[in-house]
Amino acid sequence: MIVILLGPPGAGKGTQAEMLIDRYKLTHVSTGDILRSSIKRGTELGNKAKEYMDRGELVSDDIIVGIVEERLQEPDCESGALLDGFPRTVVQARSLEKVLERLGRSIDAVIYIELDEEEVISRLTGRRICRECGASYHQKFNPPQVRNVCDQCGGELYQREDDSDQTVRQRISVYKEQTEPLIDYYEKNGKLRKVDGYQEIKDVFNQICQILDSSS
Repeated sequence: MIVILLGPPGAGKGTQAEMLIDRYKLTHVSTGDILRSSIKRGTELGNKAKEYMDRGELVSDDIIVGIVEERLQEPDCESGALLDGFPRTVVQARSLEKVLERLGRSIDAVIYIELDEEEVISRLTGRRICRECGASYHQKFNPPQVRNVCDQCGGELYQREDDSDQTVRQRISVYKEQTEPLIDYYEKNGKLRKVDGYQEIKDVFNQICQILDSSS
């Protein structure tokens, strides 16, 4: 089973990915992780990627696709993989299809967790972290008993720079520009399955499971 998880920042993709990997015994294929691993191991593609990164440039699609192809051929991916952070663009999506065709495999489902922009902003800007113990809170969904004070250790809660309104809006802008076209692409290909991201975590998970069970 090959599964792609799409959705805006704050849609809960990471939480759902962990649960899906456990339930379906999928291998988590994260482009960030495999890129770092290839560089660390000094593979041919890893060395090429490092050259780009040392120059402060984005790693080319050809190298990213090549590294993903190598990863999908490793034994732990035989039973299935959940792709995280890839593809990011329609160009990468087309390349992935060619890779899977060479490997005699195909995408089983592209899960799109739907949330509108204002909900994304509310979710991400509401996060707070304890400076002392690192505990995570949310002003709306998981507030501390005392405002800006950690329930566990009494430490001060703060908002990460990544969660500021300006940064969140920039992340949404990049997402819309690069990744939203994938939604149309996979919808036209008949692969896209939409899930209501406003539901409780367990309900989102159950809906995804229903989709994957019917696709397998």
